[in-house]
Amino acid sequence: MKKQYLDTLVIGFALFAMFFGAGNLIFPPYLGVVSGEYWLLGFCGFVLADVGLALLAILAAAKCDGDISRVLSRSGKTLSKVLATAIMICLGPLLAIPRTGATTFEMGIAPIFNGFSPVLFSVIFFGLTIILTIKPSKVVDIIGEYLTPALLVALVFLIVMGIVSPLGDLNQPQMIEGIFAEGIAQGYQTMDPLGAIALSAVVIISITQKGYTKESQKVKITLQAGIIAGVALFIVYGGLTYLGSTVAHQFKGINPSDINQTALIVGITEQLLGYPGKIVLAIIVGLACLTTSIGLVSATGQYFTKMSNGKVKYETIVIGVCIFSAVVANFGVSAIIKFASPILTVIYPATIVLVLMTLFNNKIKNDNTFKGATYVALIISVLTVIDNMGVNVAFIEYLPFYKLGFNWIIPTIIGGIIGSLIKQKEKEEIN
Repeated sequence: MKKQYLDTLVIGFALFAMFFGAGNLIFPPYLGVVSGEYWLLGFCGFVLADVGLALLAILAAAKCDGDISRVLSRSGKTLSKVLATAIMICLGPLLAIPRTGATTFEMGIAPIFNGFSPVLFSVIFFGLTIILTIKPSKVVDIIGEYLTPALLVALVFLIVMGIVSPLGDLNQPQMIEGIFAEGIAQGYQTMDPLGAIALSAVVIISITQKGYTKESQKVKITLQAGIIAGVALFIVYGGLTYLGSTVAHQFKGINPSDINQTALIVGITEQLLGYPGKIVLAIIVGLACLTTSIGLVSATGQYFTKMSNGKVKYETIVIGVCIFSAVVANFGVSAIIKFASPILTVIYPATIVLVLMTLFNNKIKNDNTFKGATYVALIISVLTVIDNMGVNVAFIEYLPFYKLGFNWIIPTIIGGIIGSLIKQKEKEEIN
């Protein structure tokens, strides 16, 4: 039993570190700045969209043995494949993995080594990722036993310094409307709920190789590890959002869109710790982004290897993903975030719907319920993105919870109800 507790703790630490990457470090301080004295409200939205949904996603994935395809399968064969592939490409070489390299360079390397080549750094960073990822069975242990403790110590040190010697008072006016919705939007950007589905596969492989082969054991350990990771994330996010709120007075009169999120955390650290703060931040960023990069590259490699029925080797995909990510990383963090936002707005709601419904998989007998809810969520999300791009879709803004970023909820429920009224073909019915 003692071994199981220790294994669960190591896996929980590893999961935290795989979650806590580029976005987790840069979004909370920004949220604290724009929320001002209402930073706790923004923080609540952020935690809901990040930790809350990630824990539910972990539970859903654990029930499906870490197989993302099974989580999405009841939405229909075609849609589930498209959605799963879109999620893995976003988590993989298109958005999340390149962002880890770009953030490490902009926040950890450039402030210390002026003139260092970003191309050379990308080669070094993703070369190291390849070395540490090429053996999938070792990924969780490498992260959980060695990298996470160092990451946590550095993070706690920075946050404690900000609490002991705050850089300003918290009684600053908010810079934006819809603080809770902004918290949700920033939580989306971390991609943790999407990552939870994929990273669960990495975790479950490690659990199995540690000797826990029963389905109940794997679900229990995965969920317990997820709770450990969730608590750690909650504490760190709260600290980072608080740090941002203490410097809100420094941005009076500045348009929130003009605030550079990477420069913000660099500035906070330097103000708290002086030049040595740059070294501390470089350690935090390097460890946070490397652990996330390792976890996501491993998850991406496992997914596409399985998708190809083993025709494309895991090692080949890992190398290919790292090479592509190294190229994309050189576009910079701001460009990657801007490009990611509409994509995530489209795929998040449909994924959330399927995660939540998977938790009640045995209670929902009709696949058309899944299909109706998922397709409506997808349609509303696409229309929302179109509306945000300046093409007026009038009714979108009048849907309930629009200002909170949840305008898809009521239509999705209606879509699920309509779907449940459509009789399922006998050959598709679930036993």
